[in-house]
Amino acid sequence: MSSSDASLPAEPVDFDVDLTGHEMTRRAHVMEALGDAWDPVETARGEEEAYDLLYSGLDEEQQRLYDSLVAAGVLPRR
Repeated sequence: MSSSDASLPAEPVDFDVDLTGHEMTRRAHVMEALGDAWDPVETARGEEEAYDLLYSGLDEEQQRLYDSLVAAGVLPRR
């Protein structure tokens, strides 16, 4: 054993870090950045409309691929 090994602890040391305060600060900054006009329901509705538009008007091959991705659980059933 070298002299540098002698300073290492023989047993594992518990190491705990509580990030609760940091997480609350992060969330506060996110909400501040979103602003007072942010409407989560409207945002979700807009995302659904975007997905509907994205998957509309598919040709036969695209529809087949889409259906196989849904069947495999890669995309949600719409």
